[in-house]
Amino acid sequence: MNSKQLLYVAGPTASGKTTLAIALAKYFKTEIISCDSRQFYKEMSIGTAVPSSEELAAVPHHFIQQRSIQNPYSVGDFQREALDLLKILFKTKDKIILVGGSGMYADALIDGLDHFPEVDSSFRDKLQKQSEEEGINTLQQLLKKLDPDYYKKVDLENPHRLIRALEVCFSCGKPYSSFLGNKKAPDFFSTQQLVIQWERSVLYERINLRVDKMLEQGLEEEAKNLYTFKKINTLQTVGYKEWFAYFDGTKTRETAVEEIKKNTRRYAKRQSTWFRKYSNAIHVNGCSPVEDVLMKL
Repeated sequence: MNSKQLLYVAGPTASGKTTLAIALAKYFKTEIISCDSRQFYKEMSIGTAVPSSEELAAVPHHFIQQRSIQNPYSVGDFQREALDLLKILFKTKDKIILVGGSGMYADALIDGLDHFPEVDSSFRDKLQKQSEEEGINTLQQLLKKLDPDYYKKVDLENPHRLIRALEVCFSCGKPYSSFLGNKKAPDFFSTQQLVIQWERSVLYERINLRVDKMLEQGLEEEAKNLYTFKKINTLQTVGYKEWFAYFDGTKTRETAVEEIKKNTRRYAKRQSTWFRKYSNAIHVNGCSPVEDVLMKL
């Protein structure tokens, strides 16, 4: 068995991943790699629940607010850079902590990525415009027609995934799913997933309280400062898109806040579904002290 190990702290939003990751990093005297795809961007702090300055200072963190929203960062970019970093860190560390709720980014690092041919970016622009003008249902129906196999697997509420699959279908004349299954996992470390779990009602209350705290911290102002960039894909995400609708005058402020809470709960449900596929994961009660978690490792 490989002596180098990546500990992936996973779980739905508001489950306490940051707290557990820092506790583990302190215990193992190691560093943290974030795979939260929204925390990559320096303009998005409050709405993405970026760790506090005290938390960031507690142990070394990587891939936190290192990009601008005007410079897109793909899952392939993350995989390449994170693998390069792991090769450096594992020279002096036996364990590295990976943390974040973006399961696709974590899986890319752990299991490798499928290889796709180059695509014509004009298809992406057309699909993005179509989504904005006609709604996500149009993308869903297109994918159902062009790639029924992937339609059954993909998160149908995620426009980025739908657009990505469709641009491949249109560019290559083949179903997106036909390119899946050719990935190769890195061989210089092993992985153990730790999935934090809460009773659904408790998690949903934690989500509601987190959104309330974000409002107190200035989430509305943060979204307002990003309003001119609202069409950038990165900002088509929970906690920002609802404010943009309010600023557009199509929603009341009260409705925007309620939709942030509702959409965050829905996102947490999708995350939980994603993490259930980790058959060898260690399941951690959200209330468990780090000492109990360490006993399971």
